[in-house]
Amino acid sequence: MLTKRGIIILVNLVLVLVLFNLSVAEKEEVLAEGELVLLELAPVDPRSLMQGDYMRLSYAVSQTDKLDSIPARGYAVLKLNEKQVAQLVRYQKEETPLYPQEFLLKYTKGQWSLNLGAESYFFQEGQAELFGDARYGGLKVDDKGNSILIGLYDEHRQLIQSDHGLQE
Repeated sequence: MLTKRGIIILVNLVLVLVLFNLSVAEKEEVLAEGELVLLELAPVDPRSLMQGDYMRLSYAVSQTDKLDSIPARGYAVLKLNEKQVAQLVRYQKEETPLYPQEFLLKYTKGQWSLNLGAESYFFQEGQAELFGDARYGGLKVDDKGNSILIGLYDEHRQLIQSDHGLQE
């Protein structure tokens, strides 16, 4: 027989599992239906590369000297250039206005720059040299501005592949 405490624990467990599965389903939808967008990587402290297993990422579109005037949460409005690389158009708090050929990328404001939700790339130990040549982060982006980092790309916009690359 379940006690009141046991019922509360069971209900909370079911709720956590449902929320987790909804989150996974949302990410799977972004992967399946999102548009591939290449974001130019900005210089970042190379020490994270030397620590092995991961690379800290920073994007050119998230670097701004007007950080104080940007809302804490919002959207970077981007447009793809002829090479399919995203260029920043503007920052805005709401999903609209959005003009033809523009798309949204959600951000949160950090202490020094904007966070786009994919600030680290994990890879197999010993692969730092391979990923050190990365020039672009490849994100799948849906129409609501949600994104998932799917890989790093070289100067020729080709996916850098290793045997066991993992993203976060």
